[in-house]
Amino acid sequence: MKMSLLKKTNIPQILFLILVLSSCGKDKKTTTDTVSAVEDTMPRMKPHAPEKRLSQAYINSVKGRINHFYTKNWPNNSMNGSFLVARNGQIIFERYNGYANKNEGTKITADTPVQIASVSKVLTATTVLKLVNAGKLDLDQKVNTILKTFPYEDCTVRMLLSHRSGMRNYAYFTDHDKSIWDRHNQLTNADILNILATKDIGLESKTGTRFGYCNTNYAMLALIIEKITGLKYKEAMSEIIFKPLGMTHTYVFDDDKDRKKIVPSYKGNGAEIGFDYLDNVYGDKNVFSTARDLLKFDRARNSPDFLKPALLKEVYTGYSNERKGTKNYGLGIRMINWETGQNFYFHNGWWHGNTSSYIPLQKENVTIIALSNKMTTKTYAVRKLAPIFGDYPFNFKDEE
Repeated sequence: MKMSLLKKTNIPQILFLILVLSSCGKDKKTTTDTVSAVEDTMPRMKPHAPEKRLSQAYINSVKGRINHFYTKNWPNNSMNGSFLVARNGQIIFERYNGYANKNEGTKITADTPVQIASVSKVLTATTVLKLVNAGKLDLDQKVNTILKTFPYEDCTVRMLLSHRSGMRNYAYFTDHDKSIWDRHNQLTNADILNILATKDIGLESKTGTRFGYCNTNYAMLALIIEKITGLKYKEAMSEIIFKPLGMTHTYVFDDDKDRKKIVPSYKGNGAEIGFDYLDNVYGDKNVFSTARDLLKFDRARNSPDFLKPALLKEVYTGYSNERKGTKNYGLGIRMINWETGQNFYFHNGWWHGNTSSYIPLQKENVTIIALSNKMTTKTYAVRKLAPIFGDYPFNFKDEE
């Protein structure tokens, strides 16, 4: 009798537990399915297909000239960083020298990530372009349709990419006036947007009227990436570029987490350069990478699968030539356009003591990369290697 009563009492409770557990299982599955759906629609870079192998005779024919340049540009192995030259994705020449951390006595190797400074803009632009290519974003979409508080109504995504927004550099308008920003506090991308929205920051020039290289453009593009993907910038970069390409030594710097473990930068005299209130802003800088990882990125960016042909053409169209000249800027890439029809694409970087140079010689399938964590302009001289591979009017003989 008691046993029968106990069974009757427990039946509703057991049924209730079954329903609750079943419901939890469904919720968990729904959440998992949602995450998977987001991941499945994420546009990802694809590695370049295997390229034609270089003959040893060809490698020998150019390696000596590259080595000659290297020893003249960085005598006695004085480079403090990474230097790589490749063709068809195959490394012809590479060198790694100097200290990753002088205090700890660690040396720079092929696996040492350093701050690539404004070369980060090429990667940020690449992620934006992949989103455009996938139909998740439009080049001529107004920024304020994505970032609702963005105050400049006429500014488009294309204008941010090509530095035609007319905005002022955040490093300048936050520098002196405490009513705008207290430099004792770390500045973030969201803070920059809030300042633009609330502090009546004037434009350098009317939106869309002229080129003005400005880091604020790419800080806003990073926020657009976050808004469109639903991921933090560092996560989106990892999902769209780093992971698919096997860039295992590349990451976006997080000042709150990475300050003690990154490779520091140095002045030309060897004194370490500390951090400042601008070090948490990303998109315009703050990608840490290696020459070998950037080579993987370059080959993927120059593969047939990168972008649809019409969009790719827009990337390499010049948007900054108000007056006739050779220097120009596309969508996240610098260029020199000579009257002969020859084009030279590149991007340089500088932040604190870090300097960087990324050069894709597209017609020749050549990649030239130089990264340094000790302040020097010699990083930028690597463009003089271009005449080894094609008809580029740089004076290589200056280095002979």
